[in-house]
Amino acid sequence: MAAASTTATAAGEERRGIPAASFVEDVQTYLTQSGLDVNASLSLLQERLQQYKIVEMKLLAQQRDLQAKIPDIDKCLDIVATLQSKKGSGEPLITDYEVSEGIYSRARIEEADSVCLWLGANVMLEYSCDEANALLKKNLENAKASLEVLATDLQFLRDQETITQVTIARVYNWDVHQRRMKEAMKDT
Repeated sequence: MAAASTTATAAGEERRGIPAASFVEDVQTYLTQSGLDVNASLSLLQERLQQYKIVEMKLLAQQRDLQAKIPDIDKCLDIVATLQSKKGSGEPLITDYEVSEGIYSRARIEEADSVCLWLGANVMLEYSCDEANALLKKNLENAKASLEVLATDLQFLRDQETITQVTIARVYNWDVHQRRMKEAMKDT
């Protein structure tokens, strides 16, 4: 068989603390080198698979949060752009805004030189329209970049799950094959 019992994907690298799974080419050598029996090895691999699933759930939650955040930032950018376009025109901006869930009120905005942005954790700061526009664009770029990183992390994680599932199947099938061979030896 192969000279090495395991070859790790991406040369054993880990990504954001997610360890790379090893593909087992030769189950006998793998079990001998690890010092585990079949049941202990299967248990260890199942545990690793569950850890991958937990990390996947966390990454998917982060991805959902970012996907919800991006349209909000876009909406804020549109509002700031509208305020900037009305600035200096002399005509007021009339808009409906949400006071609380399902309750709206009409507002008349004369000349708006600044806007207030929620930064999170009950913090609101007043910015000039240009500063707010720059901050929102930066936040949008960061959110999109984070979303791309999350997508690659999720792909890496799914690859590791697949490798682990294949390894579990290989170890299990090897064990079944060994048992059948022992049974055949007994019968002869």
